Amino acid sequence: MKSLLKCHKFEVFTKPIRLPGGGQRAYEIVAHPGAVVILPLLDGGRRVVLIRNYRYAIERELWELPAGTLDQPGEDPREAAGRELEEETGYQAGEMRAFGRFYTSPGFMTELIQVFVAADLKETRQRLEATEQIRVEVVDFAEAIRMIRDGRIEDAKTIVTLLKWDLEQRTSP
Repeated sequence: MKSLLKCHKFEVFTKPIRLPGGGQRAYEIVAHPGAVVILPLLDGGRRVVLIRNYRYAIERELWELPAGTLDQPGEDPREAAGRELEEETGYQAGEMRAFGRFYTSPGFMTELIQVFVAADLKETRQRLEATEQIRVEVVDFAEAIRMIRDGRIEDAKTIVTLLKWDLEQRTSP
């Protein structure tokens, strides 16, 4: 593998791959350290803490769940989830449990997002990074699902996590 670009949060490599019919071709891969997304629930899951996060890449604000990149290889994802929850929302979780994981774009990227459900929340204060523009909003969980349906929520990690939680709640015995 040959490094093409090394950035703060990821690295782009070119890697030779063998083709099924024979031969070889260069394949570009974005190596990402992984990330976490947090589903912060209030009132026994009747309400959810969402953020309105300004995204520079698309030059607008998106409705999202709090999330963040693992700071270093080997970082404990549960600790990262607790850190990101407090930094972005100003809440600490009394309970943080794993709730699955998913690849964001495995066709060209190694990013694996680990999902955590945060409960027993206690309000503290936001600790945003200098580049972050985040507003916190608490909404009814049913409203969050309507926001997916009507297109107000467009962020994939948020859609996947909310729908997975909704499905689990509907199908649990």
